[in-house]
Amino acid sequence: MMEEKDKYGKELDLAVRIVHMACSLCQKVQQRLVSKASDQVLAKDDDSPVTIADWSVQASVSWLLSEFLEGQNVSIVAEEDVQTLSKSDAANLLAAVVNTVNECLAEAPKYGLQCPKKALGTSKILEAISRCKSTGGPTGRHWVLDPVDGTLGFVRGDQYAVALALIEEGKLVFGVLGCPNYPMKKELLNYNHQRHQTMPKSPTPSDIWEKGCVMYARRGSAQAWMQPLIHGDSKFEWPNSASLIQVSPVDDPSLATFCEPVEKANSNHLFTAGLANSMGLKKQPMRVHSMVKYAAIARGDAEVFMKFARSGYKEKIWDHAAGVVIVEEAGGVVTDAGGRPLDFSRGLYLEGLDRGIIACSGPTLHDKIIGAVYASWDSSNL
Repeated sequence: MMEEKDKYGKELDLAVRIVHMACSLCQKVQQRLVSKASDQVLAKDDDSPVTIADWSVQASVSWLLSEFLEGQNVSIVAEEDVQTLSKSDAANLLAAVVNTVNECLAEAPKYGLQCPKKALGTSKILEAISRCKSTGGPTGRHWVLDPVDGTLGFVRGDQYAVALALIEEGKLVFGVLGCPNYPMKKELLNYNHQRHQTMPKSPTPSDIWEKGCVMYARRGSAQAWMQPLIHGDSKFEWPNSASLIQVSPVDDPSLATFCEPVEKANSNHLFTAGLANSMGLKKQPMRVHSMVKYAAIARGDAEVFMKFARSGYKEKIWDHAAGVVIVEEAGGVVTDAGGRPLDFSRGLYLEGLDRGIIACSGPTLHDKIIGAVYASWDSSNL
């Protein structure tokens, strides 16, 4: 039994340290972005934004995984590619990525990891980003990375996440979710329902360390953990003040807080609002960028996350993998709208998804939502 428990111990320890490093990288880049107008934000083919943080995190994580899991054939499924960075007019952007990656990796010893013997050159960094082109699937071991989940929130100085999960033989093994702007304590959250955003209140010097956290869980452990981010000159030492987190005990819809995506482009807010009304959900939705929605459920700050994609939109595994395992091990339930578990074994997308995704703080609330979905679906405009 102990052997099984420790089977993924080395990988989980490494993943938590790497996500801490990635969060530090993102915080520095975000400070630069929001403090001045920047040309370091570009639009991808689907019009979603991408920044130097996306590429820099992907390169750093890819290099660290390959370096520390030496001898293993490291398969990484991740969001970004090098096409934009490889263009002739992207020299300044590429230089900024190279500098950011090396700045991040130089801090590796602070997190108990080894840094490169010398700064990585452009070709090594492009190679590290390019290495992340696995398509996952039902066999083998695959790391699933979203370098900056919620880039729109990131560029606005709002919520975003760094997400890293491990899948083996098509099953989730563990997930790590870094939320650099999510405060350690619920009391520090400012639920601004007029704008439907959640941002930390301006911290006083005494609680500045409480801004930002990393959550993680291993499948089958029935435990989910949260650590504070490392600030200043502090060094990461396991278990880094880790505390257990649990979902909320609320199972009455009228008392529940529900989350939904901020962006309307790939989510049907109208159907969600109608469903919430039919169930008696009285509170205003907490509209949050990124997988921070899963963090809110896992920690008990909210009870429900519903997402019903617009026709033609396919959910990607990196947008859910880490969050799903953390919510489930914290005592929650995550399924599609038909009540079936999400299937991470079918490549880059959550194929076979029934209408949408529902994450809940417990089975009682979940059953009520599934029932309401079936009752509302025929009259919806999806």
